[in-house]
Amino acid sequence: MKHLDIKITGKVQGVGFRETTKIVANQMMVQGFVRNEKDGSVYIEAEGEDIFLEEFINWCHEGPDRSRVENVSVSEGEVKNYRNFEVFKK
Repeated sequence: MKHLDIKITGKVQGVGFRETTKIVANQMMVQGFVRNEKDGSVYIEAEGEDIFLEEFINWCHEGPDRSRVENVSVSEGEVKNYRNFEVFKK
């Protein structure tokens, strides 16, 4: 089990990014949350097995159809044992 803090910049708000992220995370057995940030980025905390997190990060570089991802920064953090994946509203 690993914990990742992910920040995604580009055209990532107002394009269904959070909702699509939840669907993808559930498919990949990734737990955590996603939220919009005031600076226009999207912030994700993701936990899961390495193989699933790797695929999840690959998806983050693409995002949903209407998004335009410019940068994805990833750092490891302390595991928080999330039980599911949630979308946080502003």
